[in-house]
Amino acid sequence: MIKSNMHTKTKVKIGLFGIGLQAYWEQFDGLKATLLGYLEVVANGLEKFDADILNLGLIDTPERAFEAGDQFKAEDVDILFLYVSTYALSATVLPVVKKAKVPVIVLNLSPEASINYKTFNHLENRTQMTGEWLAHCSSCSVPEIANVFNRSNIPFHQITGMLKNDPHVWKEIEEWVEAARVARIMYYNRMGIMGNYYGGMMDIYTDLTLQCATFGGHMEVIEIDELSQIRELITAEETELKLAEFYDSFDVQVDCASEELNRAAATAVALDKLTEKYQLGSLAYYHKGTGNPANENTATSVILGNSILTGKHIPVAGEYEIKNAQAMKIMDSFGAGGSFTEYYAMDYIDDVVLMGHDGPCHPKIAEGKIKVKPLQVYHGKVGNGLSVEMSVKHGPVTLLSVVEASGGKLKLLVAEGESVSGEILEIGNTNSRYSFSVGARNFVEKWNSEGPAHHCAIGSGNIASKIIKLGSILKIETVQVC
Repeated sequence: MIKSNMHTKTKVKIGLFGIGLQAYWEQFDGLKATLLGYLEVVANGLEKFDADILNLGLIDTPERAFEAGDQFKAEDVDILFLYVSTYALSATVLPVVKKAKVPVIVLNLSPEASINYKTFNHLENRTQMTGEWLAHCSSCSVPEIANVFNRSNIPFHQITGMLKNDPHVWKEIEEWVEAARVARIMYYNRMGIMGNYYGGMMDIYTDLTLQCATFGGHMEVIEIDELSQIRELITAEETELKLAEFYDSFDVQVDCASEELNRAAATAVALDKLTEKYQLGSLAYYHKGTGNPANENTATSVILGNSILTGKHIPVAGEYEIKNAQAMKIMDSFGAGGSFTEYYAMDYIDDVVLMGHDGPCHPKIAEGKIKVKPLQVYHGKVGNGLSVEMSVKHGPVTLLSVVEASGGKLKLLVAEGESVSGEILEIGNTNSRYSFSVGARNFVEKWNSEGPAHHCAIGSGNIASKIIKLGSILKIETVQVC
């Protein structure tokens, strides 16, 4: 079992606080207790997520605000949820958020769908009525807070709705928590980069420092010679165990020679050991494989092992496509898969785009069991060996590209579509048919106009809204074309 640092540093730390005005507590009996009860509803809702929650209660004075900011910073929270329970001064908010310096989500949540006007108007006195009014006054200070945030150049996000029985609210909260978790995964991710670029494929070249500055993480530069050396020390027993895993994971076709299966199994074991040694959470690789028989043997037998790694949350991108390894890691971290793909043809009769790629795939999002087939030639590459063939499971999908734009910036490019049934090319590669709401022709033109590399990551489910939230957390421009 491969252990990665990803499994120990992915739990999100959520900061939660409500706001109130201390002057109200002596004036209106029970108001503070009521508002704390509302805040507890939010806290209990957050408990259902796999996260550590730091709830600092109602911040009702500027002094408490400074203390809360210090505490959130000291506890290294990833995201702040600000529950606006009643009118409160913006001076009880700004010090918290300014010191914490993490994304802040303003929860503008009414305690009920509507005020019970008849009951309200029959309360005993106007002081009691005012106290009840303040318990429903959650929207009042949001414009004030927004004004101060904008003037302070603090980005913020809003969720408006009801405190109880509002699925929209909790869907939005869940997506923000999940986006924060993925941002944390990317921050601690160790990506292996092994080999070199496919010569002349200029669109995939990237600035490694820019990648780390944007996503965080670490780039571990690895020589393929090391993988070849590890491979030479693999035992027959280790190879047999990996072969059993092949047969369990894949539909191995009868024309796959035992020699090729053993060759791929030994390389797969070596990949496991290399991944364990460097605690990799993703990998981008390519090696031309000429002039050194040991390295050619390794480079031409990695596809099955890399597919298994991809299925174990260590996505592997071929052709040294570092940007796409990042996109695949994002998709996998959202639980959507994230398989290496590109579009290569269009079907104007069925209005679909044909997409696929050679090399490793993501087993968790396959339509049926992945087939293993022998290839007599790896097109555009050296040698021959075993390859995998699959289609992405039919249903909603999301495409993601990490785009290196002009001006030294990265952006995220996303599209939602559907994997549909139909004829594919059975050539020993991944192959799928995708339809888009804007049509095949418009999708291709819209996607191309954003200047992505020709590779992208494909995942199951429509998760564009989650990716957009991740882009906001990472302060990356995010463009959705459909």
